[in-house]
Amino acid sequence: MHKDKYHGIKLNPMKEAAKRPVRSAARDDHRHDIEVKCVSKVYNQGKDNELKVLKNVTLCLHPGEITTIMGPSGSGKTTLLDIIGCLMRPTSGTVIIDGVDTQRLSDDELARVRREKIGFVFQNFNLITTLTADENVALPMRIAGMGKAQARERAISLLKLVDLENRLGHKPTELSGGEQQRVAIARALANNPKIILGDELTGNLDSKNSAKVMELLKALNKTKGYTFVLVTHDPNLKNYADRTINMADGEII
Repeated sequence: MHKDKYHGIKLNPMKEAAKRPVRSAARDDHRHDIEVKCVSKVYNQGKDNELKVLKNVTLCLHPGEITTIMGPSGSGKTTLLDIIGCLMRPTSGTVIIDGVDTQRLSDDELARVRREKIGFVFQNFNLITTLTADENVALPMRIAGMGKAQARERAISLLKLVDLENRLGHKPTELSGGEQQRVAIARALANNPKIILGDELTGNLDSKNSAKVMELLKALNKTKGYTFVLVTHDPNLKNYADRTINMADGEII
């Protein structure tokens, strides 16, 4: 099994991942991990209560880039993140991920994109309370078809990467908020995705733990070349980003 040169982390051995070319941590300005093209999202279209949440949004995100998306409540930033993450289809426009036009994909194919190319980190952690830290991290790998022993071995390596090797057998209720979020980050990395999406991932943390989480993400970005897209209200997160996108009323401003 191939070992990554950073931290000795073992990469996902599934065939699909094995076929995927190894990416460089260096940024290439001539290609994109994500292209959002003329994306709009409208609820109750054509009705009296029609609501336009996104209005013709276009942007490109480069490999190895940390991008924060900021704006007031109701600006459309979380909806945009959900569409980028293939959790929601746009009313019009498309999102191209790693060269694939996601509008042309079936629901099953979208699920595969989410499983193989995207990791998610949420404000409320979304850990399964009945599972230990290592079991939470191993779960996405087991769903993707990895054997139990291999999944646990990689889960332990990922938890070591986020400095939680002494919390392997602890359940979420036995962990602090900062520790739970680090477990969630390790889980997001489980299937070796190219893109990590975070929705207010520091929203439930104090300033000290927020800084620790962001320093961890910055280190992962520098050593592994992950593309991070982070929706946030916290202006301090801009200090860790390569660029910040501001939104208001469903548009980039």
